[in-house]
Amino acid sequence: MLEIKNQKLTVSIDSHGAELTHVVNNKTGYEYIWNNVAWPKHAPILFPAIGRSTDDEYLINGKNYTMQQHGFVSDYDFEVICHRDTELILSFKGNEETLKSYPFAFELRVSFILNINQLMVNFEVENLSDNILSYSLGFHPAFNVEKEFEKNRLSIKPDRTQLEKFEIVKNPFPYRSGGVRKLTVSGSSFDLDRQIFKEGLVIMTDKVNHVILQGRSYVVKMDLSDFPYLCLWTKENEDLPFLCLEPFFGLPDMINEKQELAKKLGNDRLKVGEIKKYQCKLTFE
Repeated sequence: MLEIKNQKLTVSIDSHGAELTHVVNNKTGYEYIWNNVAWPKHAPILFPAIGRSTDDEYLINGKNYTMQQHGFVSDYDFEVICHRDTELILSFKGNEETLKSYPFAFELRVSFILNINQLMVNFEVENLSDNILSYSLGFHPAFNVEKEFEKNRLSIKPDRTQLEKFEIVKNPFPYRSGGVRKLTVSGSSFDLDRQIFKEGLVIMTDKVNHVILQGRSYVVKMDLSDFPYLCLWTKENEDLPFLCLEPFFGLPDMINEKQELAKKLGNDRLKVGEIKKYQCKLTFE
């Protein structure tokens, strides 16, 4: 486990998957990140896919390639590029094994930088192949919330009178139906309710720049301006005190429609040799 620290926060990252595992308030001892075997992950990185592909496959020029749910980088060890008191940079490059399911050369760099009570999580994708790189990129952090779920409040910016989400079909994995549905809440600031997640994960259709999650003992603020979608998730039908706030650049597949990677809705794309950077800024109070 790798650690960065300042006077306000102590942060732990697992080089396996470059996964954020702990964010602790040094003064109060409060742990912001979920750590429980009931859902044994903490903050996986999703690349080069988000969600599950139809039949666990997708297409490149009509040829089938297998792809597991949420891609594969969370299964690999990342190389440590830089490790200072308040900064950590990790890197993963595609290899012979990943080429079998994703026939592109690439490098994914993830950096964690502490500044007072803020943690900047930066992602950098470089296309090292000789073709256009089409991919999804997601960050899946789970935050501890008050045990009484309804005692937690979520605020989404910019404000909207009615929030909308992509309609999700569970079969048993989440796919998009192609439809859009209204959230069963009023406005864009509301108390949490497990009924929100009765149909599974919630992916907002409108652009979200900031989200605030707060309870009696904590506040987490997220700036996800670099990402087009926000996904909310907790384990449906289970009374577990966590909520995932997930910046997405990409979307789950349409149900029963095998996707051509180059045309997949929500994906980002890089030209040969191009690099693109994304940032998720977290503020902890």
